Amino acid sequence: MNNLIGTYECKVDTKGRLMLPSSLKKQMLPTLEEGFVLKRSVFQPCLELYPMSQWNLLMDKMNGLNRFIKKNNDFIRKFSAGVRVIEVDTNGRVLIPKDLIGFAGIEKEIVVSSAINIVEIWNKDKYESVISDSEGFSELAEDVMGNDNDQ
Repeated sequence: MNNLIGTYECKVDTKGRLMLPSSLKKQMLPTLEEGFVLKRSVFQPCLELYPMSQWNLLMDKMNGLNRFIKKNNDFIRKFSAGVRVIEVDTNGRVLIPKDLIGFAGIEKEIVVSSAINIVEIWNKDKYESVISDSEGFSELAEDVMGNDNDQ
């Protein structure tokens, strides 16, 4: 799968349905029929939408964890809490379950943002708050990307 690109302001209807932006849907065409997995983010109050192929790669990695080590078992349980298989309906909509809406604080206004090979779904105000908090981003960029010795 190609890396996804774009950030989109969207709306969720009263039933929790999100219409995927058409340009994002075009990028995801090869994976639409496979379905998706929707889960809570580990580090942020948002949701993560994994194409099934990406989810399966992650599950292969997690399946290698020794389940007889308590912290591994605890991690797997918490990581998979609230995970749902999601399909895009014929109108291009995704139904977000109520418990996941509650976790992310999703209201009518949301942001759908690509995160390389997955999509994040945010409450619009929370997303803007996280993105506008640019203090320390240059240091973070240097720490994460600046020590690349492959050049």
